[in-house]
Amino acid sequence: MSEKSTHLAGKVAWVTGSSRGIGNSILTYLARAGANVIIHGSSPDSPRAFNEGRSLQTVAQSIEQEYQVICLPVYGDLTQESSVRHVLEQIHHELNQIDILVNCAGGDIGTKGVQAPLAGKPEKNDAIFIALEDIRTVLDRNLLTCILCCRAVAPEMMARKSGKIINIGSIAGSIGREHAVIYATAKAAVNAYSRCLAVQLRPYNVNVNVVAPGDVVTERWKASRSYDQQKTVIGDTLDRYGQPEEIAQVVEFLVSQQAGYISGQVLRVDGCTQSWAA
Repeated sequence: MSEKSTHLAGKVAWVTGSSRGIGNSILTYLARAGANVIIHGSSPDSPRAFNEGRSLQTVAQSIEQEYQVICLPVYGDLTQESSVRHVLEQIHHELNQIDILVNCAGGDIGTKGVQAPLAGKPEKNDAIFIALEDIRTVLDRNLLTCILCCRAVAPEMMARKSGKIINIGSIAGSIGREHAVIYATAKAAVNAYSRCLAVQLRPYNVNVNVVAPGDVVTERWKASRSYDQQKTVIGDTLDRYGQPEEIAQVVEFLVSQQAGYISGQVLRVDGCTQSWAA
């Protein structure tokens, strides 16, 4: 990680799904840049699922100590509007407002959760034979959480005429595919929703963008598939898998002043796995 900066000092950033993986890397980069941050998981012990920490509280304490910022731990099922409201109340009580919203909660995870085989991927994960309950779960995890959190946070940004929203998509949302079809469908919908939201929030000076990663090496990613071990190491090549910090660096840029005139865009971060129009 590069040298600590302070260009986000005084800002408050809520990163959903930040107890581990890509979300945690994004949270860490925003804290390193001086932002007070909100770490979120579905439960208080979410980091334990893939041995990335004992609890939200302990991960939050570690971030506070290293970066000298506030790191507020919150948890809840963001597919439920009542839970989103409850989390928002906690954030407002402790930190007053949200300047940056990063919707990272999601994943190709079915009804059985991440402890199921292949880290929770639905058993029949195609366009026809996937179980109906898994369809609803994957859509809710990836699309509904994004919509509910944007609906909850955007009004305060509109009132201040200031704010940044980043929705984490996937390159899966840009292509037709045989497997992980509902996940791809949900991420395509995140792209469409984000563009519409960006248009609506343009008069209020609120930027909305999507960051769409390709394959990124996280503990859950490794547990959910077969992969080429040689492509997991960063080197002087684009023919490899991405690293969480490479997604975090892009998010940090998009919430900075340097990206103030960028909105309504889907930015793929995939080492040129895809090279056609988004």
